[in-house]
Amino acid sequence: MNPPPFTDPVAIERYAEGARRNVPGHASLLSMSRILLAERVPADGRVLVIGAGGGLELEEFARHHGGWRFDGVDPSAPMLDLARRHLGELAARVHFHPGLVEQAPDGPFDGAACLLTLHFVPAAERLPMAREIRRRLRPGAPLVAAHMSIEDGQRDAWMARYAAFLVSSGGTPQQAAAAREKVERELGPCILSPARDEAILREAGFGAVHPFFMGFTFRGWVAYA
Repeated sequence: MNPPPFTDPVAIERYAEGARRNVPGHASLLSMSRILLAERVPADGRVLVIGAGGGLELEEFARHHGGWRFDGVDPSAPMLDLARRHLGELAARVHFHPGLVEQAPDGPFDGAACLLTLHFVPAAERLPMAREIRRRLRPGAPLVAAHMSIEDGQRDAWMARYAAFLVSSGGTPQQAAAAREKVERELGPCILSPARDEAILREAGFGAVHPFFMGFTFRGWVAYA
C-alpha cells in the first residue's frame, strides 16, 4: 500500500489552511466525527487515527475529550512533525507511528477515524486497508471515514462544482482549474463511487454503514466493527 506522502515543505506548512479552504464544511466534518465517536468511545477510550498528519482531527478530539488517548499513523514523517507542533501540549496524549495502518498497534481500539485519507489509496488496496483497520477495533467500535467519493458518470459535474467552490473560497479561476486538474491527474483512479466505498466497508467486516456527511465531492460514513 503506497499512498503518496506529503513531502513539499510549503504544502505541509499550509496544510491546515488548505483543508479548511478546500473541503466544504470542514469544521463541521470534524465536529460531527467527534460526536459520532463519542457515542461509543468511553471517557478513557483509545482512538486510532489513520492519516493523522497535520493533527486537525486529533486536536478536535483531544480538546473535547480529555481522557481519550490516541495512536496516529501517517506515511509522511514531516506531516506527523506538523501534527506534533500543531497539537502542542495535547501531543503528550498521542503516540505517533510513521507508516501505514499496518504499522499501527494491534489495539484493540475503542474507535477509529480516517478523514481525508482514503482518496490517496489505490482502489485495489482499499479493501486490505479497511480490513487492517477493522481487525484493530473492539466489537461494536465506530469508524468514521470521509474522503472524495463521486457517483459513477457524474465526475465532470462534481469536479466542476469543486472548482467553483475553490473560487468561492478565495481562489482565482486559474488556481481552481489547476487544482481540479491536479486532483483528476493524481487522485482520479483512487476516487471511488459512494456505493463502492460502502461495499468495501461491509466486505471488510463493518456493519451498519451509515452516511453522515456530503460536501460536493466529499462523502463521510460511520460504520461499526
